[in-house]
Amino acid sequence: METLPWLKPCFSLPRSPLISSPSPSTRLSTISRCQLNGNLFLPRSPRPSLILRSQYDPKFRFPSPKHTIPRRSVVASSSHGAAAYPVSGFQFGSRIRGICFYMVTAMTAIVLFVAMVVAHPFVLLFDRHRRKAHHFIAKLWAALTIAPFYEFEFEGLENLPPGDPPAVYVSNHQSFLDIYTLLTLGRCFKFISKSSVFLFPVIGWAMYFMGVIPLRRMDSRSQLDCLKRCVELVKKGASVFFFPEGTRSKDGKLGAFKKGAFSVAAKTGVPVVPITVMGTGELMPAGMEGVVNSASAKVVIHKPIEGSNADVLCKEARNVIADTLLLHGILSSIREGEGSAHVVEG
Repeated sequence: METLPWLKPCFSLPRSPLISSPSPSTRLSTISRCQLNGNLFLPRSPRPSLILRSQYDPKFRFPSPKHTIPRRSVVASSSHGAAAYPVSGFQFGSRIRGICFYMVTAMTAIVLFVAMVVAHPFVLLFDRHRRKAHHFIAKLWAALTIAPFYEFEFEGLENLPPGDPPAVYVSNHQSFLDIYTLLTLGRCFKFISKSSVFLFPVIGWAMYFMGVIPLRRMDSRSQLDCLKRCVELVKKGASVFFFPEGTRSKDGKLGAFKKGAFSVAAKTGVPVVPITVMGTGELMPAGMEGVVNSASAKVVIHKPIEGSNADVLCKEARNVIADTLLLHGILSSIREGEGSAHVVEG
């Protein structure tokens, strides 16, 4: 007698993740027969009465046991699970924009660096301290780099000292893009940068030509030399630029200001020009230098502050910047004491 197809033995099931784990007294090896009926594995063969009925009724279908799971359900649940953590299109676009940003800035820097090399001997002869030609090239480089990626605007340009006299410029620090945006002002100020940045090809060399002041952060001797260098440059007619917070803000808060920049202003008698930068932290957040988000930036130039007391200059400059951030809804600020601003998370 011919063996019925559904009674033929199938392979044994040592363990399947689709079948619930048995109790210790049950062994899966006892399941010796199964049937593939459009679903998953069905344990044991059907009852004899159902087999006889199936021989005379062509429309008869074997019922699926309650504990089995239809295969299409498993496929559907797998597809939903794969879509539970989709790749954000916004983040993907920001990363692509970041790659394009660095490609543009590198190619632009290489081309303009040649012009800087050609002009450098003449700069050393006729404009050793201010280096207007190099700053003009840097302004062009920054403008060409950021133009395809974000818009920016300036407010309070009338507050800039007329004729570009020596001054101490200070600003809050939100992002790597702060320097790009501030370079488009076209003022001949000297930034202070980490010594390691000068080792970067082209960019570091261009910074050396511009007269950017190197600093080793954890070296107190280097910090003193940096301040002395700033005082010398200001006395010789150049301007300097400080980020008094010392580093980029990672949480959106306005950090405490260090007094180094204001000591330079107090010793040399030049004004302090506070500047508020907004929006760059959204474009390229601190710690996420590989992305460029879709946003815009704004730079507000405030009226110069003069004085001979570094503590007073520091407090006034910080209050002006904190008030501007508060006005634009970026920070929540609570006044305490004699006009000092205590900034909390916004």
